Amino acid sequence: MRATAPQHPSVNGKSLLRFLTCGSVDDGKSTLIGRLLYDTKLIFDDQLATLEKDSKKHGTTGEEIDFALLVDGLEAEREQGITIDVAYRFFTTDKRSFIVADTPGHEQYTRNMATGASNSDAAVILIDARKGVLTQTKRHSYICALLGIRHVVVAVNKIDLMGYSRQVFEHIVEDYRAFAAALGFASITPIPISARYGDNVTTRSASMDWYQGPTLLDWLEDIDVDTDLAAKPLRLPIQWVNRPNLDFRGFSGTIVSGAVRPGDKVVVASSAKESRVKRIVTFDGDLAEARAGEAVTLTLEDEIDIARGDVITLTTERPEVTDQFAAHVLWMADEAMLPERQYLMRIGCRYVPARITALKHKVDVNTLQHLAGKTLELNEIGFCNVSTATAVAIDPYVDNRDTGAFILIDRFTNATVGAGMIDFGLRRATNVHRQDLSVNKAARSRIKGHKPAVLWFTGLSGSGKSTIANIIEQKLNARGIHTYMLDGDNLRHGLNRDLGFTDADRVENIRRVGEVAKLFTDAGVVVLCSFISPFRAERRMVRELMAEGEFVEIFVDTPIEECMRRDPKGLYARAKEGKIKNFTGIDSPYEPPELAEITVHSHHTGAEAAATRILDYLEASGIV
Repeated sequence: MRATAPQHPSVNGKSLLRFLTCGSVDDGKSTLIGRLLYDTKLIFDDQLATLEKDSKKHGTTGEEIDFALLVDGLEAEREQGITIDVAYRFFTTDKRSFIVADTPGHEQYTRNMATGASNSDAAVILIDARKGVLTQTKRHSYICALLGIRHVVVAVNKIDLMGYSRQVFEHIVEDYRAFAAALGFASITPIPISARYGDNVTTRSASMDWYQGPTLLDWLEDIDVDTDLAAKPLRLPIQWVNRPNLDFRGFSGTIVSGAVRPGDKVVVASSAKESRVKRIVTFDGDLAEARAGEAVTLTLEDEIDIARGDVITLTTERPEVTDQFAAHVLWMADEAMLPERQYLMRIGCRYVPARITALKHKVDVNTLQHLAGKTLELNEIGFCNVSTATAVAIDPYVDNRDTGAFILIDRFTNATVGAGMIDFGLRRATNVHRQDLSVNKAARSRIKGHKPAVLWFTGLSGSGKSTIANIIEQKLNARGIHTYMLDGDNLRHGLNRDLGFTDADRVENIRRVGEVAKLFTDAGVVVLCSFISPFRAERRMVRELMAEGEFVEIFVDTPIEECMRRDPKGLYARAKEGKIKNFTGIDSPYEPPELAEITVHSHHTGAEAAATRILDYLEASGIV
């Protein structure tokens, strides 16, 4: 999530400050950055001429220069007068260099704002003097605090439109401080400004003699945000195993914290394999020491297994390695977060399957209260328990913004759906270990005389899944095949009686069924599962629980019109009358399989013919 920044970065010998502007839409963020660029004389004559021309075409300030157009580069932004993307700009003064991120104000672009915050050391939070503290002001402030920003300016902009009123300014500052008291900022500096006219931006305003604090530029030049990353524990996420020939094997990456020297005793966090650093190799030659922010290649004295995504650290400074942890999650997708749905997590350079196992609470950004909930919607923030398929090396985000951050990725679309900040590892059931059993799946299958398998029947309610599955079980039983039938309705009378039909409950329903089906295959049984199972993600999750070739997806493809005509349980009629909520095909979606092993159309061929076709497949594949 966070791009690695060099330790104590500098440009031409001057320190470099990364900061962002944020706040609600139309609070003047882009105008402020344009004013900073203009006042620090970083606009060339040809740019100024273009700006004057664009101001007449797209501007919102009449005949005057619209400084926002210096930053709002997208045509859509200029036409709408808003910022959509994150725009990064560089400028410099005699005292310091700066990279500023202009982030969007609209709620729908909160993910862009979070991206800008993850790379920043300070924040300028703009508030329109006419509107005061708004919901988006609070959301952005909370995200800044969550992402480790400790120093903020509260820039009360457009104060000129309120007659440069001291009372208005102090009232807004009082409101903001009351809200932000629980966010833990190290400093909050309020400054009344007019970005349009430059009041208190780079020079003190003659219209506000009541204000005696710093100008915005003074604050930016003087604020001390340096974090001594080199003094923190060594963390080197491996990006590449460098092996150009048989005589060289090095491990390349950028050090995100700490320092390393030849001779240091190091360990691979996940495997606990130890060695010593032999060389620190760079393009310009070997180093006697490498520190945070430097890209290096380490060679080790011992041949140990290290892969991309592993983390190298000193043996005395190990991170926690766990497959369960608690984290704050900012949800970034239109489709809600569903507990127990499997996503792909990127943490550092490593990708692992992961699930949010529980949403402990959601955060109300207006009051910071904890709210109950089962899912996270777009732009909501929640405190969650997260489980990964394999153990990963982590640090709390407050200690390390690189090894403490992760993103969640949709496994079908590859879209980023969430960003997380780790709080702590969950040490659960540390006294529970897998028992080594003498009789295994192969032994159980051998005495049964056939392979285990999961026959997964999916389709709409009334499609004929259970009918076909029942016929197949009878035929398999007659041939001496050990079977068991897991039917959706039957399990909801027992194992899953506590679950409803919300999307979150449907995901948990299939997760439990998958685990039970896995136990049956371990017993050497052919298990027939008849479930609507409307979501591809959960069917894929069950498939991945099984060994290669054990999962057979059978799509009973019956049109909804035919299912509604049959309506054997009267469910469609009740759903259309509004008496049943979240009914698949009516007000809840069904995602048909894309690569099912077998697709049958029983409404054309009949259930017996469909069953015969499925049995032919099982014989051809060697399952029976």
